[in-house]
Amino acid sequence: MKISSIPQLYRNLRRWQEIISVLRRYGLADWLSQLKLDFIRDWLKDDEGIPLASYSRERRIRLALTDLGPTFIKLGQVLSLRPDLIGAELANELTSLQSHVPADKEDVVRRTVTQELGGSIEQHFREFSITPIASASIGQVHLAKLIDGTPVVVKVQHAGIHETVREDLEVMAGLATLADRLPDLAVWKPKVLVEQLARSLRRELNFGRELQNLQQFEKEFRNCPAIRIPHAFPKQSTQRILTMELLTGVPVNQLQEQNSCTPLELQQLAKDCATAYIEMIFVKGLYHADPHPGNILVLSDQDGKKILGLLDFGMVGRLDDRLRETIEEMLLAVASRDAQLMTALIKRVGNVPMRLDEALLAIDVADLVQTYGSQPLDSFDLSGALNEVTEIMHRHQISLPPQTSLLIKMLVTLEGTLRKLAPEFSLLEVMQPFFRRMWIRRLAPARYTKRMRRIYLELESLIETLPSQISSVMQLVQEGRLDVHLSHKGLSPSVNRLVLGMLTSFVFLGSSILLAMQVPPLLFMEPSWLGLHRLSVFGLIGYTISLMGGLRLVLAINRSGHLDRSDAD
Repeated sequence: MKISSIPQLYRNLRRWQEIISVLRRYGLADWLSQLKLDFIRDWLKDDEGIPLASYSRERRIRLALTDLGPTFIKLGQVLSLRPDLIGAELANELTSLQSHVPADKEDVVRRTVTQELGGSIEQHFREFSITPIASASIGQVHLAKLIDGTPVVVKVQHAGIHETVREDLEVMAGLATLADRLPDLAVWKPKVLVEQLARSLRRELNFGRELQNLQQFEKEFRNCPAIRIPHAFPKQSTQRILTMELLTGVPVNQLQEQNSCTPLELQQLAKDCATAYIEMIFVKGLYHADPHPGNILVLSDQDGKKILGLLDFGMVGRLDDRLRETIEEMLLAVASRDAQLMTALIKRVGNVPMRLDEALLAIDVADLVQTYGSQPLDSFDLSGALNEVTEIMHRHQISLPPQTSLLIKMLVTLEGTLRKLAPEFSLLEVMQPFFRRMWIRRLAPARYTKRMRRIYLELESLIETLPSQISSVMQLVQEGRLDVHLSHKGLSPSVNRLVLGMLTSFVFLGSSILLAMQVPPLLFMEPSWLGLHRLSVFGLIGYTISLMGGLRLVLAINRSGHLDRSDAD
């Protein structure tokens, strides 16, 4: 441990104690779940009196993150976007994580609004409901009216949330450093996940980013009558306050209870929603990344027609041209049943481990393509296909870039939302016109011109810097300062076994010589049982040591699973 980290550890000591207590409680419950004695398994219970050992391992992880508070809930939500790292089952469990943080008191809310906007609440709002309608991990939501009477919602950040997040991130960084040293946890890439969480939280703590997202989406969908984006009010918004238009409608997850739409209207709403999201992805490269049923409202326009309103633009995804083309090629590979192309694309888009079993990966991908490539468009299971892709990547320890995993999670969530609108709706059917546009765009001269321009700029940069780099290398060679470092991952255990085997052999040979030469001190000076006569004590000790070393070596090789696989490897 670094000396500089001691003050930080002491400052967060109380939080460390809380985290260790929760982890110990749920870790012990995980151990108890393996026992068959019911009276022991019922030892630890949740708030409702249900034994923790009766829950699945995935649910215990979700409950532990919930008990640890808002920042760890955000960590779970980030993990739910990475099924390629943690597996689809745990990712699905973590999607149900919800944070219910107590609302700030009235005087705290008034002080926050006054400090951020300058002046009293009455100077900016005709009406302001001091009682929030919702309170989450980062902030709480209030209903209000502007001075001109426009109904709005105001998101107010919780007081002290920055300090809470900073403290928890410091603790998480320490936990990630420890977890990175454990082989079972290192495959989750804990440091990368904590860094991704820190970036996500910093974006969410700055409401100015969400304000920019609202303004950009409102501009992009200004001419789309089927989609409504709430208008943002910059003058009543800061980094800790966000004011936006109030959309009055029915969330998609409450449509069945309200029964306010006909089946034909629901089918059209599903089509409008799918068309809007596909255009976001394949045309604009910018998409609303959290389309769960609670974030999509069904509204009525001035003519009484049903339209959709989108909420919560704190999570937005962006795609560059290269990644978008790779995803398009993946969809085409599945549709055309090209397993070889799909395998190549998975290796291109993912971070491939050094010891990848390419033959086994090809078999898994071929099975995936055969299963989903034969499904008709009207019943194609897009969520199942995407979950199977991430499960294959998790199985082969291929990690995805964050923007790719976010897009996959968004598509799975979107299809679930569309099925709530119209159970028989097929997202892939709506994609067909975009496939045709995609082929036209890929064959367009403008695309090749843009690609050639990029290649030319990269070559120009390479040609310009290559001579100086070669000159630097030659200078190092001439001065004798060129060092070559070789890294042998996984070689240390093999070297240790080789050394142990050689030492065991030397001890065995030496002991045999001692016994043959009858080197004193000796045992059995007179012939005894089994003909034992004049045996060297040091020889017997050497035999015992060599026997123990040989058994130790055989057990170590057997545990590694490489005792009988030399020919296969």
